[in-house]
Amino acid sequence: MYLALLVIFLQCSELYTEERVFTFNTVEIKVQPSVKVKNGDPMSIICHADISKSADFQLKHNFTIFKDGKLVFMTVSDKGDAQYEISTARSSDTGDYECTVEAGRKTKSSNSLHVWVTGMTKPILTAEKKEVLEGEVVKLRCELPEEVPPLYFFFRKIKMNSTPKEKYVYELHRNFSVVEFSVEEGDNILQFDCFGKRIVKLEYETSEHSNKTLVTVREPFIKPTLNVKPSSNITEGDRIQLECSTVVARMRDIEIILQKNKTILNSVQDEKLLRYSAVATLEDSGEYLCKVEQGRASKTTKLNVVVAELFPAPILAASASKLDENKELTLSCSISGFRKANFSILRRSSNGDIWLKNSRNLTMKVNVSDTGSYICKAEVKGIVKTSKPVRINVYAPVSKPTLSIVGGLPEVVLGKPLQLICRSAMGTPPITFTFYKGNEVKKIVINDTYATFLDENIRQNDKRGYKCDARNNHSSGMKASNILNITVIVPIRNASLGSIPYGEVEDGSDTAFLCSVKEGSWPIHFRIFRKTDREVLLFEKSENADRVMWRKEAMNSQDTGTYYCMASNRANVDVKSHPITISVILASWQKGVIAAFVLIPIAGAVTLTLWWFLSKKKKAKGRPMEMSGSALATNLTSEKLTRQHNDGDYYSGSGYIEDSENHMKSTDESKGPDLESAEVEYTEVEVSTLDPHRGAFHTANKTKKRKEIDSVPIHFPAPVQKGTETVYSEIRKANNDSVENRHSRIQGHPDAT
Repeated sequence: MYLALLVIFLQCSELYTEERVFTFNTVEIKVQPSVKVKNGDPMSIICHADISKSADFQLKHNFTIFKDGKLVFMTVSDKGDAQYEISTARSSDTGDYECTVEAGRKTKSSNSLHVWVTGMTKPILTAEKKEVLEGEVVKLRCELPEEVPPLYFFFRKIKMNSTPKEKYVYELHRNFSVVEFSVEEGDNILQFDCFGKRIVKLEYETSEHSNKTLVTVREPFIKPTLNVKPSSNITEGDRIQLECSTVVARMRDIEIILQKNKTILNSVQDEKLLRYSAVATLEDSGEYLCKVEQGRASKTTKLNVVVAELFPAPILAASASKLDENKELTLSCSISGFRKANFSILRRSSNGDIWLKNSRNLTMKVNVSDTGSYICKAEVKGIVKTSKPVRINVYAPVSKPTLSIVGGLPEVVLGKPLQLICRSAMGTPPITFTFYKGNEVKKIVINDTYATFLDENIRQNDKRGYKCDARNNHSSGMKASNILNITVIVPIRNASLGSIPYGEVEDGSDTAFLCSVKEGSWPIHFRIFRKTDREVLLFEKSENADRVMWRKEAMNSQDTGTYYCMASNRANVDVKSHPITISVILASWQKGVIAAFVLIPIAGAVTLTLWWFLSKKKKAKGRPMEMSGSALATNLTSEKLTRQHNDGDYYSGSGYIEDSENHMKSTDESKGPDLESAEVEYTEVEVSTLDPHRGAFHTANKTKKRKEIDSVPIHFPAPVQKGTETVYSEIRKANNDSVENRHSRIQGHPDAT
């Protein structure tokens, strides 16, 4: 029985559970009468929940309505609808609405719905005062009740027959705003109003205008009056008087100001009248302005005054505007159609005008210091007028100009520019300088005391001299300088070094070195160096030639090395030759000594052997053999002498001068005493082709006496002929007449050759 009851209970529980099942289909929100509601009309926000249930049972709903994310309405109902009533819609009710429904632990929200309440409430405008004075301010307050900031407030000041003046204020946190309007001259009855604006969905919405507020304006003082005495026919020299007056309500803080062309002439405070007087001049003609101020209020009156001219400005005339020094200058001052005046003549100066004479005329002898501007003044009835200035220039004659080179010497390196300066020590500027090259005008310069000219077209064989002239406005005219001749320095080009002998030199012999250049102006400074582990200066000399020879005597092994030469002139450019190599070897006699030490013992041994052999043979053969041997010895001796004579007439023609000398010396010694006294007039030389790589000539000769050769310098290089031929040449002393003239100069220079 209990088991049956339990089963029935469980089944009933299951049936009850199935009856309480529900689900949200949709939750919607809507507004009545529409999403756009006119300001002041009623409005209803309705939230509806669509629910599906398993059976018909009661379900509690919690409705919540939000505006712009903020809670505005909440209720609990067993119905599927809830309604939020707004009896009077305002612009503050504009926004995005959304509702949420919660039931049986389930929650669902609707979509967002934008509601726009169109129109704004009418603003309320109040004024702090209903009556104000000119210069005071009107304080206004504009309020938009029931509107939510941010808001824009617009204020208007309305005058009769005038465009309203407008101000606006942006209020971020208030629904009202306050401004001030100043009351200006001419304001009497004013009206003010205001209106508001707000932004909805990036669009401006404007309220209607507020009520108009009326403000009455009173004058603190009347517009000033400005009078001039005398009222008409004002002439220079007359006393002119101006009066400015007004009527004020209260005297405190009243001020009257008189001005002309924005220049204040006079002013008074806490007074009703201002006076100003002066001796009338032409400068007093113009518009005068009287201004009365009190606080922020101000009123003005203008008056135009004309002053007639008593006499015109004087005219200063000069006998000449440009004069030579020590000439006479006459200045005359006059007034057109008017003679009764007090005249004075003055000279303008930076420290003030310098009085010269109280007279209509002035005559004086001028000098350069009198150059300047002159004026004259005329006075009638206390009125002083000044003439226009007259410029007077007094000139001293220019002195003879001097023409020189910037930097010193009258020479220039070929290829470099030449800068000349022409200077005149005396003379009133401006001075006109003219530069000439030959008879050709090169440049004209106007300056004070000097001028420069840069000639960049210098040629090697340019023969034209330079000159300049100077002139100014003095009547003496032009002065010319002396002619300046310029030496053109040709830089050194292609230095070379040669030697005799070349390559190998016997120990103890002499060597001649020749350093030459292809081009360059004289004098040329030659230097010869030897380079081994360091550079050693061996020789230096300056020559008015394009080559120089240096003789190195008694060469030894320490003189072995590389030689080169350097040449320079006033162009200050060192030109270096290609190097040559000299090796010092053993002399012939040194070789002979060495040979003697080796061959004499051998010859002695051979002689002893031969003697022993002949002695032994003599003993064996007896007397007949002795006779035969004597004859043989005689023939051998004769043949030897003949052979020695023939060798003296033959020379192969190859080798250096020193080798030839040694060969001939040994030949002479073999000829005996008679040959030693022989004198040779010429040297027979066999010349071979010049070795272009060694830079020297290989020669062989049948020599004169050595003492004659040593006393004659070698002329280097000697002429070269192809092949081998025998020529007779006397070794001559090198002289400057054989050297090509390499100096370039401009005619007339003392250094020219």
